[in-house]
Amino acid sequence: LDVTEVALSKVTDEFMAHIRAMGPDWDLDQTTEFLVVAATLLDLKAARLLPAAEVEDEGDLALLEARDLLFARLLQYRAYKQIADIFNARVDEEARRYPRTVGLEPEHAELLPEVVISIGAEGFARLAVKAMQPRPEPRVYVDHIHAPLVSVQEQAAVVVTRLRELGEASFRVLVADTDDTLTVVARFLALLELYREKAVALEQEAALGELLVRWTGGDGAAVPMVTDEFDRPPEQPGPEEETKP
Repeated sequence: LDVTEVALSKVTDEFMAHIRAMGPDWDLDQTTEFLVVAATLLDLKAARLLPAAEVEDEGDLALLEARDLLFARLLQYRAYKQIADIFNARVDEEARRYPRTVGLEPEHAELLPEVVISIGAEGFARLAVKAMQPRPEPRVYVDHIHAPLVSVQEQAAVVVTRLRELGEASFRVLVADTDDTLTVVARFLALLELYREKAVALEQEAALGELLVRWTGGDGAAVPMVTDEFDRPPEQPGPEEETKP
């Protein structure tokens, strides 16, 4: 918060109205704390508004630094008081709970479960061998990654057809028939591919403004080449790549 933007007069008026509303029950400690903070803020604001120049008196600079530190300590003191109030509330709440001091009944304390070992020496040996075998190294599988649901090549054909009909259109118009995010992204990627092939021209007067697309690919029947880079599924890693950490 820029201290020069703090309206101390407004804060003071609201605080005085708060004190008057409390009547004879106003808190002296609260008022004193406000005066200290207000005086510190006033001094800081005055120092910030003065023209920047070389400090002639090092004592004044040290005083300002000391008051900055005082303000930081006041905020820290306020945080400590809030935490102390939370602790006191927790202590009061927990003080109303009493632990159970009696033990188990004799008939329950003397009950012991019957130990049944259903495995012999050979079984223990097999368990030991299994426990001491080295664990396989973790692998990251990509079988759950599916191919894209929307084809960039197909959306490029749709964009080309519309641009040939309209001549030029905004990107908003080119995606007006769909509210699917994947389709919108696919058509944008198709525009980038067409721009790289010099089949369209893109104009945008302002940052984040309306994107105007103009067809420059001629009237030929052939659709400009759009690669299937975005339509190919991710390559499966080889055995050596799977074992890498």
